[in-house]
Amino acid sequence: ELIEAFSGAGRVVDAKVPLAAYLDAISASAPEAQAAGFARHALQVRQHMTTLAGKAYWEEFAKSAELVVMFIPGEAFVAAAMQADAELLEDGLAKRVVVATPTTLIALLRAIAYGWRQEEIAANAEQISRLGRDLYERLRTLGDHFNDVGKGLQRATAAFNKAVGSMESRVLPAARRFKDLRAAAGEDLARLEPVDEQPRELTAPEFPQQLTTGDVPPGEEP
Repeated sequence: ELIEAFSGAGRVVDAKVPLAAYLDAISASAPEAQAAGFARHALQVRQHMTTLAGKAYWEEFAKSAELVVMFIPGEAFVAAAMQADAELLEDGLAKRVVVATPTTLIALLRAIAYGWRQEEIAANAEQISRLGRDLYERLRTLGDHFNDVGKGLQRATAAFNKAVGSMESRVLPAARRFKDLRAAAGEDLARLEPVDEQPRELTAPEFPQQLTTGDVPPGEEP
């Protein structure tokens, strides 16, 4: 299952093993025939290794490691090939082909999978950090917009209260004189009330330019 999942994710594992010459060698009775069979076995393994290297599977998968795992399902198969061709494994590594036996395959796959997970975690961490910086700056900008809106509300409130004061002190007294002189009838003119509510200030430290009403901030000298 691990091999299937590993291969399905774009990590190439080859499990087609040339064993005909090995089987001939172990069934031969004469030492010379056995030696010749093991030599052919080593040659077949090398040829298959060269074929795998030539296919360059890693170029077909964007997330694949730049190597192919050549799985041989038996320690004896590899040992026999190595006895006849001592440089087999080193030449395979030079061609980006890793020979793996049942003993080493699972450990190899887990090591590669762990490396990819760490790479993905690092990439995600970088994206999260960048997203966090962008979000923080956008919140600062939004806070500035709120400050501008609050200042606008303050100016509107001040202008409204100023107009109310002018209406109450200059215009309405003159208008009431009409009723006193019996030049007008009906209900008395309603009293205008100023707006006492003030917009709430942003007090978070991320927004240093807070709304001001002319009062001296706490802790500062007038």
